[in-house]
Amino acid sequence: MEFRLLGPVSAHAAGEAVPLGGTKPKALLATLLLEHGRVVSANRLVDVLWGEDPPDTARALIQTYVSTLRRTFARYGAGDLIATVAPGYVIRIDPQLLDVEVFTRLLASGRAAAAAGDQSAAADLLRQADALWQGPALSGLDATELAVQASRLDELRAAAVEERIAAEIAAGQWGDLVAELTVRVGRQPTNERLRGQLMTVLYRLGRQAEALACYREGRDVLIGELGVEPGPELNALHHAILRGETEQLAVASHSPELAGPGTVHPVPAQLPPVPADFTGRAAEIESLAQALLPAGGPPAVQVVAGPGGTGKSTLATAVAHRSAEHFPDGQLYAELRGMSDAPAEPGEVLSRFLRALGVEQAQLPEGLGERADLYRTLLAQRRMLVVLDDAASEQQVRPLLPGGAGNAVVITSRDRLAGLSGTTLTDLRVLEPDEALLLLRRLAGESRVDEDVDAARRIVEYCGNLPLALRIVSARLAGRRALPLKPLADRLADESRRLNHLSAGDVGVRSSIELSYRALDPDGRTTLRRLGWFGVPDFSPWVVSWLVETSPAAAEELVEQLVDAQLVEFVGVDRMGGLRYRLHDLIRLYARECAALEEPAEDLAAAVARALRGWLALIHRAAVDSPPAEIRWRRPFSPHDVSEELTALVIADPWDWFEAEQSALASGVERALALGLYDLVFEFASARNASAFMGANRFAARTRVIEAALTAARRAGKPHDEAVILTELGQLRYDQDHYTEARRQFRAALSLFRELNDVPGQATALAGLGIACREPGRFAEGVHFLDQAAALLHDARDDIGIGYSRRIAGSVRLELGDYTGALTDLTESLAAYRRAGSRLGEGHTLRTLGLYHRARDEWAAAERRCAESAEIFHELGDELMEAYAVRALAKARMRLGHHGEALPRLEWALSVSHTMGDRWGQGATLRVLGQLHLAAHRLDLAEACFDAARDIWQSMDVPVWQARLDLDRSRLLAARGDTAGAHSARASARRVFHDHGAREIRELDGDR
Repeated sequence: MEFRLLGPVSAHAAGEAVPLGGTKPKALLATLLLEHGRVVSANRLVDVLWGEDPPDTARALIQTYVSTLRRTFARYGAGDLIATVAPGYVIRIDPQLLDVEVFTRLLASGRAAAAAGDQSAAADLLRQADALWQGPALSGLDATELAVQASRLDELRAAAVEERIAAEIAAGQWGDLVAELTVRVGRQPTNERLRGQLMTVLYRLGRQAEALACYREGRDVLIGELGVEPGPELNALHHAILRGETEQLAVASHSPELAGPGTVHPVPAQLPPVPADFTGRAAEIESLAQALLPAGGPPAVQVVAGPGGTGKSTLATAVAHRSAEHFPDGQLYAELRGMSDAPAEPGEVLSRFLRALGVEQAQLPEGLGERADLYRTLLAQRRMLVVLDDAASEQQVRPLLPGGAGNAVVITSRDRLAGLSGTTLTDLRVLEPDEALLLLRRLAGESRVDEDVDAARRIVEYCGNLPLALRIVSARLAGRRALPLKPLADRLADESRRLNHLSAGDVGVRSSIELSYRALDPDGRTTLRRLGWFGVPDFSPWVVSWLVETSPAAAEELVEQLVDAQLVEFVGVDRMGGLRYRLHDLIRLYARECAALEEPAEDLAAAVARALRGWLALIHRAAVDSPPAEIRWRRPFSPHDVSEELTALVIADPWDWFEAEQSALASGVERALALGLYDLVFEFASARNASAFMGANRFAARTRVIEAALTAARRAGKPHDEAVILTELGQLRYDQDHYTEARRQFRAALSLFRELNDVPGQATALAGLGIACREPGRFAEGVHFLDQAAALLHDARDDIGIGYSRRIAGSVRLELGDYTGALTDLTESLAAYRRAGSRLGEGHTLRTLGLYHRARDEWAAAERRCAESAEIFHELGDELMEAYAVRALAKARMRLGHHGEALPRLEWALSVSHTMGDRWGQGATLRVLGQLHLAAHRLDLAEACFDAARDIWQSMDVPVWQARLDLDRSRLLAARGDTAGAHSARASARRVFHDHGAREIRELDGDR
């Protein structure tokens, strides 16, 4: 499927236009396409589609638009293009199928050809780029937020047109340009570049009088409309035409010679060539090229900083070639060898520069200061571009900076050179994944990559999107023409040998990183080694303080040293306001190699254990000390000293802390498993699962911790630990809405507990089996398991267990319509939780009591219980369960006639469920939103909400809840006058209720 944004927004498959709906779905699709491969938040989409005044149902409508687009795309075999990824959506496409990407690539190729002197090829490429346009970008949309993007694209097209005309002029292709330029100048009479191009073509065609008349008309327009004289370039062109100076007309954008009459200066052109396979970096090139344009002030000094292998030198060279036309007096280039054992001396570089500027060897001053003075004097009246590649320090660079206003400098360095004043920094990171894949295609060959795109993507991932690594891989492939990509990808998958495969001849990723590593002081090297050994994806300075046994303040200084050395990357500020950092994967592997070679294994294991015990201490302080709502196993806690400052921060907002650390926590546990620290792994998993954090639906990190603990228990030969973790795995699968898999894990745990004669364990597994029967509608089976669990827990006098099992049993009996039994169970649950002091459990049972009163049409009591529940969850900071309570409360208030209060709270609940990855909760909230719209006779909105809920629940084993949605749809159809459709939907719901013994069967039978 191809997508077009350069004109009206459209999609095409097999030559057929794909229907996209109205302007809102098109604007949504355009936004995703412009950010393809990156997640666009739901909030951003709301802003794009509705600006500052979104409707109350904006989020539901977003989901509806996405669902509709998916169904449409599915008809063309592309239903999985748009993925839901918190906090929004992402579209993943081949860049070659989006006209914006094709245009950008052709534009970059055209510019590269022009810079290399092949003007005919440049003109052809730029014509191809212009042919992609079908009108103004993103036309037909009314989204103000997209207007900026559209304007940027239109401006890029205008620049491409001017550059194409310049290339045609330079290539001598003047024949059809007069007519085109006359029209364009008529539309943009103050555009001096277009007017200069028209003057040049007219003069080349022997029409000097018309060229001069064109200048006079332009001057009159500029003075009349803008009150300014023509700029120096247009004036220079005018004088050249008057004098017949054909050399000046060769490049119409150059300024006249600034030196006196008869003076001829050398024009150095020292820039190395841009690799033909240079790929990506379009945004950086555009930004740097714009910054280098002469502006009349001090020289523009651009610093491009980044880790080794990111392509700083290639980017600087590409930008310099792109900008060369603005510096008619030449370009100077110096390789400063900043990371070598013998960096270039500034005096040596100045000697080369001065000779290139025409100074004879005998006239070169001896001292560095005198050479720098002469250099600046010579450049004061010239317009030159200076590229200083691989700078070591500010001291090395300062003497090489010109002073003239017409000059500009590009510096590359692994250091940010913060001590240089008046500079602008570009922090260069690795390529985006799509750019990296495109580079591999160009280096290794398109056909080779196309034969196995999956293997190519794996290679790109293992190379960490690092250009140097991709070039090395491609060099290895070039020597093995018959080798498919998959064997190489398989070899790179082995982290222990990956760096061995990323070397070719005297070039290697390992040696590139080593230059930066050896420049660190001993403490910096120790810090990098231990971070690599620990291997977490991101970290705070607190973790470093545990790894190297130092103070938090000293740890921050160590991290900043690594940031300055481009070995650690700053990634942002977390929700607690703390700074977060990360290691690139290949730097992590190098640091791990160094750790294994340079430190004793016991020291490294102790460092990992300290970090995990620091996290453990915080989990216990923040979230384990309060009684839970579910049955939880706790291992004895090994005390560990943690800074009181950090402890206070975490206790003040534990959920924000957990949100920031969860991925790192999981990686730390996996690392402990790999190092054989099995007891620590189980202790950590036990603490996490016993904490309030267990309720946060962060499934990926939670799965990793549980699977690591299960592996640790089996390797250590501890069946009781294995049974405990199997119950946690069952609960995880239940929370993920995988009910069959949840029951399988609970049964496995039950079998082990019975072998061990562990009665509390058996009760836990039975309670899990009971709850995993509820959503699939296996109500009678669920009650059977839950009653067994409750009996065992009563004997054990376990109030938390009693509260939990009786609450779930009460909810299942409620589904069966056994109101008396449900009330008995829930009353006993509430009493047990209160005896145990579990506010969390109390909140759960109060919400279920609210559902009981709602089923009995006791709406005031339902409102009271749900409000009490919501207040408790809010007090505890449990947003997900607060969203559940709010949904129940909103439904009660709807039935009491308070519709206006319900809508904003339901939209908040939907947002929370979406953020938490709670798909069942999203479906349930959308259903209630649909009921609210139906009650207000907003039938289209009601249908949209019901459709979105159906799309979610269809992929889950929840037949009773789907039947309840059918019942809602029957009421919607009846409101539209579709009696037959309403009857059919109602009959379908009735069959499901009957098969599962759900309470609604009595209501429907009573209506007959």
